[in-house]
Amino acid sequence: MPGIPHLMQAVVAEAPGGPLRLVQVSTPHPGPGQVLVRIAASGVNPLDTKILAGSAGHARQALPAILGLDMAGIVVGVGDGVTTYRQGDAVCGMIGGVGGHQGTLAEYVAADASLLTRKPGNLTMRQAAALPLVFITAWEGLVDRARVCAGQHVLVQGGAGGVGQMVLQIAKSFDAQVAATGSPASRTAIERLGAVFVDRGEPATETVARLTGGQGFNIVYDTAGGASLDASFTMVRRFGHVVSALGWGTHALAPLSFRAASYSGVFTLLPLLTGEGRDHHGAILAEASRLAEAGQLVPALDPHRFTLATVGDAYRMIEAGTARGKIVVDLEQEIAP
Repeated sequence: MPGIPHLMQAVVAEAPGGPLRLVQVSTPHPGPGQVLVRIAASGVNPLDTKILAGSAGHARQALPAILGLDMAGIVVGVGDGVTTYRQGDAVCGMIGGVGGHQGTLAEYVAADASLLTRKPGNLTMRQAAALPLVFITAWEGLVDRARVCAGQHVLVQGGAGGVGQMVLQIAKSFDAQVAATGSPASRTAIERLGAVFVDRGEPATETVARLTGGQGFNIVYDTAGGASLDASFTMVRRFGHVVSALGWGTHALAPLSFRAASYSGVFTLLPLLTGEGRDHHGAILAEASRLAEAGQLVPALDPHRFTLATVGDAYRMIEAGTARGKIVVDLEQEIAP
């Protein structure tokens, strides 16, 4: 393609537990149904560090590989059959990094057009790159599975995390009544999003009595798993719904069954791993753009800045648990859409 370099810079994970290397590789070409995107910003997720460590078999990403799921950038080439985007469009999406697909820690990526949406006009590239994985995970559980609606009581287990903050903002946009558990240090972040703060050390029975009059929550969205998910089964009301993005382990379902409540697990990677549901992911991200442009959705970013040369530092910050918001890697200065 005219103006596109034959080689690009990319960060390659060599082997499980091994180093990340900044190298030059061939620039991809968009195939049928794909667009070539010049990446401006790449979102970093805890899953990326687990893939590098060799502890994310469910992601099915053989190494060596270019990691990174989320990105925002500019379309610079269009493959056969693509009519929804053209050169110069600003886009974002969760487009690779698992299932054998090239990730976003690179200057360019050939992305399935159905996985993308136009970047919200009022968000920066960095903000847009922080949205896809966490927003899709939140929407699939809260809207697709639990069918949130106005007036419902929604509890988020872990409301200050990336997915938790998205759940809170989506629930608020549906005029639900929201509360969220967290540590005392997370109280400000939770209350800033309009949710009632619940200290995670408070007994579940006390929370249910205090916030729902003992009836329980219509929806409990768990982002932590383990004991948090077990507690969620006791906090949902009759005929309510528990959703978890981290439902691994062994759990007793009796408390859920006694309430005639239901449970849904969310596995956001399925469209990338199987090819099913890709159009729906693009449609979900269109909802993210709509909410963002309406002022109802703002991603929280960690203030630290990283480049392709310092991705390893970004991964170490995630592993240390010191990030204060979503970590984003900058690949170039902000591009005007």
